[in-house]
Amino acid sequence: MTTRRDFITKTVLGSAALVAGSSAMGMTASSYRRIIGANERLNVAIAGLGRRLGGYYEPVSMESSNVRLTYLCDVMKSQRENALVEFSKRIDYKPKLENDIRKVLDDNDVDILINATPDHWHTPGSIMALKAGKNVYVEKPCSHNMWENEQLVAAAKKYKKDVQMGNQQRSSDHTIEIINEIHNGIIGTPYKAVAFYTNSRGEVPIQKKAPVREGLDWDLFQGPAPRRQYTEETWDYNWHWYGWDYGTAEAGNNGTHEMDVARWALGVNFPKQVQVEAEKRHFLKDGWEMYDSMQATFQFSEDKIIQWDGKSRNAYPTYGAGRGTIVYGSEGSVFVDREKYVLYDRSGKVIRDTKSVSNEAGTALGGGGDMTTAHMVNFFDAICGKANLSAPIDDASISMAMVHYANMAYRSGKEFSVDEKNGRVLDDEVMKFWSRDYAPGWKPSI
Repeated sequence: MTTRRDFITKTVLGSAALVAGSSAMGMTASSYRRIIGANERLNVAIAGLGRRLGGYYEPVSMESSNVRLTYLCDVMKSQRENALVEFSKRIDYKPKLENDIRKVLDDNDVDILINATPDHWHTPGSIMALKAGKNVYVEKPCSHNMWENEQLVAAAKKYKKDVQMGNQQRSSDHTIEIINEIHNGIIGTPYKAVAFYTNSRGEVPIQKKAPVREGLDWDLFQGPAPRRQYTEETWDYNWHWYGWDYGTAEAGNNGTHEMDVARWALGVNFPKQVQVEAEKRHFLKDGWEMYDSMQATFQFSEDKIIQWDGKSRNAYPTYGAGRGTIVYGSEGSVFVDREKYVLYDRSGKVIRDTKSVSNEAGTALGGGGDMTTAHMVNFFDAICGKANLSAPIDDASISMAMVHYANMAYRSGKEFSVDEKNGRVLDDEVMKFWSRDYAPGWKPSI
């Protein structure tokens, strides 16, 4: 059966010949281009209308993106309504509001799912979309555990669709520039990268059983996760810190970005050894249920090392910024974050200090900005054959693996080795955390 995307592709390929004959059909070339533009247009559905929503206003509403927002989907009624109000300021048509992602994916006219749901929905929702013939832009972390990580890559390959993770610094001009220079030897041989994130998150309420919030589909929020009674502070942002049913801790929440830049800079794939020191250090009697401070070390071949320094609730500016990556080389070093990069020689002298025009959010909740816009436009262009993906899922998933290794080391309390060729953990005790328990009927399958 010919899919809508196949039809669009054939239409685009044949457009030049048809335009040439448009006068004979009594149609001007400009009129025909408007029709072709509509045929090329990608229909987009957004699932998850929380704090990342602001990042989608510009790339989805820009005329040059040539996309149409067809659905706004969220399990909370107020978030659907708020999203509609905000998008109505930017578009002159009305997308449909939907509670259930499955109904959205049943619509054959939808070409793209932007998956901005909580972490535990990222892989299951993305695989559902791929099976329904959609391309997927999935926010970080692309998976909740290593088993899902592998499944998502396999599904993208099986269904031959574009899947991009929201590690938007891959589309940052100044980051691309300096990474290319690092690869070309500007600091000699890069051998170590320190990726960091520092924030001053406060005390988190202790969970208390409560009636389900008005307008919230609690069963659908849980989705793939095992069922439990609703607790008042869980639905909004604190699901990140309330155990492992929904979140991936700070390594998954923010470390994904910086560890991805570190791996990119060093040109490495899977590590061969993982070691972690992590603990809850602040507000010891509050509701936060996992580490809030972590030092992780990943050892790679050729004596290369990545260290992750995550401090969620102690904002001491160890590296002079809230987040970023420092890359050490045999002949110099580089500091890079979302705003700039600074190049140093081996003696520590500043050789180049840039300041980009980026307005991408740093450690503030929510966010969006020009990097997100560029990353999403890259995704739209790749689907139309105009560009290569900046962060294809087969590569992004390797950076994601570092997050899962860090969490597995913390949960098992063990240092462990990894098979560099396939990423498999070489420790049976640690492998207990390779996957998770799923609610009956919700385990992803491809």
